[in-house]
Amino acid sequence: MLRSILKRAIRSLGFDLHRYRPASSDDARFIAMLAAHQVNLIFDIGANQGQFGHSLRNIGFRGRIVSFEPLTAARKILLEASRKDPLWEIAPRAAIGNQDGEINLHVAGNSESSSVLNMLDNHVNAAPESAYVGTEKSPLRRLDTLAAHYVHSDSRLFMKIDTQGYEAQVLEGGPSLLGKAIGLQLELSLIPLYEEQPLFDEMLVKLKVIGFQLWDMSPVFVDPRSSRLLQVDATFFRG
Repeated sequence: MLRSILKRAIRSLGFDLHRYRPASSDDARFIAMLAAHQVNLIFDIGANQGQFGHSLRNIGFRGRIVSFEPLTAARKILLEASRKDPLWEIAPRAAIGNQDGEINLHVAGNSESSSVLNMLDNHVNAAPESAYVGTEKSPLRRLDTLAAHYVHSDSRLFMKIDTQGYEAQVLEGGPSLLGKAIGLQLELSLIPLYEEQPLFDEMLVKLKVIGFQLWDMSPVFVDPRSSRLLQVDATFFRG
């Protein structure tokens, strides 16, 4: 009875109460999967201001983190966020893709929805604050070009890739490092949110072909008007 009253009170404030265990907590499940695979190095590709890095430390990950972020303003905040953490490194400024060169980035009003790709109405209508407000030129690097030296002989590498529809190009530019990774987490869309982005089903097939099996999914982006799920964080490990 007391538990039900407490849960109703918490929900009235816009929160919910769950036990911290893999069956009912995304964080508990994720840290348990990392521990089961002995992950000691995580690439945070599309780090923005360091939100994922902070969440890793908050749930208890104590290994190395290497963050990649191309936007100047977001990267400045990221550098400050990691400054006191000796195991959290920030890679040179660059967008990650399937070739080396330069590229124009669309800067979103909420920063985290910024992308190489053009944003579609599905996205803007569900999150008006994400509409593009400008562009910024960035170096473009293949993951194998920029990041190979971060992987040591004893590294157990996991890659988190959140590049707003550009995930396939990130994978194409890192075949060597991808071959060393034991797990991946990608933010994948269930409906088109950016022009020419591959959707969840297509990416699932691509990853299965190269040896990764789906282990978990967590909601990321929901249309507040209809409650339709638009994006998920999908976690994969080698089968």
